[in-house]
Amino acid sequence: MTLIRHELRRGWKTLLIWTGAIGMFLVICLILFPEMKGQMDSFSSMFASMGSFTKAFGMDKLNFGTLTGYYAIECGNVLGIGGALFAALIGIAALAREEKDGTAELLLTHPLSRAEIVTDKLAAVLIQIVLLNAAVFLMSIGSAAAIGEEIPWKEMFLLHLAFFLMQIELACICFGISAFLWKGGMGIGLGLAIALYFMNIIANLTEKADFLKYLTPFGYADGAEILSAGSLHADRILAGAAFAACGIALAYRKYCTKDIR
Repeated sequence: MTLIRHELRRGWKTLLIWTGAIGMFLVICLILFPEMKGQMDSFSSMFASMGSFTKAFGMDKLNFGTLTGYYAIECGNVLGIGGALFAALIGIAALAREEKDGTAELLLTHPLSRAEIVTDKLAAVLIQIVLLNAAVFLMSIGSAAAIGEEIPWKEMFLLHLAFFLMQIELACICFGISAFLWKGGMGIGLGLAIALYFMNIIANLTEKADFLKYLTPFGYADGAEILSAGSLHADRILAGAAFAACGIALAYRKYCTKDIR
């Protein structure tokens, strides 16, 4: 618990900044919805005629004139991309940070096994993701209530659950990569998150690339597909859980045997 508290104190500023930034954009989007609601019919017609661009972002499956359709596209992209970048950032730094900052030797003098260090650091990463998503969800619900809209509880819950699971998977994958690094890997983590995001866009453009949705966590965090189906894609989530488990297993295997610089 001591190491978990230390990691949380170490990362509270990063957590606060990312939570505030993502939450602020979501609040602004929701506050703007009543003013834009009357113009959504023209927007929907415009987007419907944009061909591949419309398919890439799933805008052909949603009605922008409803809160759920608007939220899935506008707010979904903010939370999806922002949450993924945050998860990748804290995941990729978790195990590599000690060697990068020159504090690994001090850490290893404590009465903790390497497996316990990995466990505590992973727990700290997951706690931060839980805190970010809980805060953002409450801000979204509060903003929707403030503008006088009826809150679509089921749809909101499904969307936020999908984004939460996506962030967990991405954080676990980056956590596993972190065990192989010693100079930090911010670029690797952020680059991986962005690459997986565009992988889902490619899968949306053509059915021939539909298999990519099983390789990217954005495949089951696609707001348009979630609202169209009314549920999450369990098979894609199971595939994502397997990737997350592999990342965690790699972290334990590598960190417990590596030569610490």
